[in-house]
Amino acid sequence: MNELLTQSLTYIRSFGIIGNIFLILLQIVVVFVAALLHVAYATYWERKVIAHMQLRLGPREVGPYGLFQPFADGIKLFFKEDIIPATADKPIFYLAPVIFFVSALTSLAVLPFFDGFVVADINVGLLFLLAMSSLGAYGIVMSGWSSGSKYSFLGGLRSASQVISYEIAMGLSLVGVMIMSGSLNLSEIVRGQHAITTGVYAIPQVLGFFVFVVAMFAETNRLPFDLPEAESELVAGYFTEYSGFRFAMFFLGEYTGMLIMSSVGTICFLGGWTLPQFVTNALPFLLFVPGIVWFLMKVYCFMFFYYWVRATLPRYRYDQLMAIGWKVLIPIALVNIVFTGTMKIMGWF
Repeated sequence: MNELLTQSLTYIRSFGIIGNIFLILLQIVVVFVAALLHVAYATYWERKVIAHMQLRLGPREVGPYGLFQPFADGIKLFFKEDIIPATADKPIFYLAPVIFFVSALTSLAVLPFFDGFVVADINVGLLFLLAMSSLGAYGIVMSGWSSGSKYSFLGGLRSASQVISYEIAMGLSLVGVMIMSGSLNLSEIVRGQHAITTGVYAIPQVLGFFVFVVAMFAETNRLPFDLPEAESELVAGYFTEYSGFRFAMFFLGEYTGMLIMSSVGTICFLGGWTLPQFVTNALPFLLFVPGIVWFLMKVYCFMFFYYWVRATLPRYRYDQLMAIGWKVLIPIALVNIVFTGTMKIMGWF
């Protein structure tokens, strides 16, 4: 399958500039549609998983086994009345969900889902992802400030300080990966893992992997770190005053962010679309399985972990959230950088 895909891509590129433009547009459409379908059914899967953890059944009424529930929810939100608060700063109120959603979708452009399939294979892909993650926080802060609501405003302030704290920890957790691979290119990071004995960076980078997994919950505002939208304190936080399609953009942006963080964890720590060489040497038939299958299986493990934590852990207090970020995660990430750099100089990595 991979050889057939490679031959098809080579044939399209043979048409020159027109072929390259067509190929890029085709990749954008495929990634965009696949991501939105994933996001739609990620909500369905979450409701089903948590329902079974709580001895319930989850969605069942819309379609067989409730499979059409995401489409019903989307239609409802699309036709719902778009209410604008009288005290809102309307231009910024309109713009905030667009910035949040577009920044999440833009991040998909640099993710290599399997060997050779990436919209923009840039040399600073990892840095680009961190930049887009920071840009999404502007949408949250703008929505909280422009809504004219104290609940939204507090949610926006919480999100700003939370992103600053945990993005530092997340960036530092990925420095060890950069040192070991010698690159910021996501495809090169995957190939670097395939070349080592363990086949994944999660084992030699266990401290960095731990910091990344904790920080990704805070980056995506998910339990137990969903303080910017804590329902028991702030109604719905920064999007309290949003309804209809604008609310749906925040909702889609959040789940797209979960997909992106899961993909980054898969690419940087779990080998991306590859399997460790000792596994394929022991079971050679696994080489015939397309790389996208292994990639999606690893991503879905991360997504399931999101749901499992939501159904298991209570929400932290805000002072506990900040203390974990500054007093625990950042020091651990710095220790990991020193350890990785020392091992690299000694030639162990």
